[in-house]
Amino acid sequence: MVQSSGPGGRGGRGGRDNRGGGPRGDQNRGPRRDRRRGEEDEGPEFIEKVVYINRVAKVVKGGRRFGFTAIVVVGDGQGRVGFGMGRANEVPEAIRKGGQIARRTMFRIPMHEGTIAHDTISNFKATRVLMRPASPGTGMIAGGAVRAVMEAAGVTDVLTKTYGSRNAVNVVRATIDGLKGMRPPERVRQARLAAAAAGNA
Repeated sequence: MVQSSGPGGRGGRGGRDNRGGGPRGDQNRGPRRDRRRGEEDEGPEFIEKVVYINRVAKVVKGGRRFGFTAIVVVGDGQGRVGFGMGRANEVPEAIRKGGQIARRTMFRIPMHEGTIAHDTISNFKATRVLMRPASPGTGMIAGGAVRAVMEAAGVTDVLTKTYGSRNAVNVVRATIDGLKGMRPPERVRQARLAAAAAGNA
């Protein structure tokens, strides 16, 4: 048999090949690949949207050094959303860093039947964003950066309007701040009932 040959002969080399590429080697490598696939399948799936990419130049000794800034919005399509700003010397790396930051800063927004819980107006620097809930079937009346945030969060019906500066960074920040300040539908309902009771008293 080949395995009975001495270590110096061809059979010995064949034995080492069998040990490296035989069933034992497959058993060692196979499960690791399966575990990685299983972890990826079980992990959450995120919606990632690149809102803005800007090239920046830094003056250093000997010339200018160029880099890139990427604004990335990430959500799970079920009410959680976040955004991040990544900086790197290459565009893909800037997007990757922005996505990582966005995942770490995700938060849950109050939603009801695919829309936001109540009206809100949010300001950031020279930008103002108005957001209003909409009835089912209305669709998303939003554009640019606001639409990216809403789609990532899973909002399907909403009315929005942007005033002032249309700078993508300002619009994203104003939209995110407005969503963070929203109250759950139950609290909104209780506040309305309390206001109605006070008016009737």
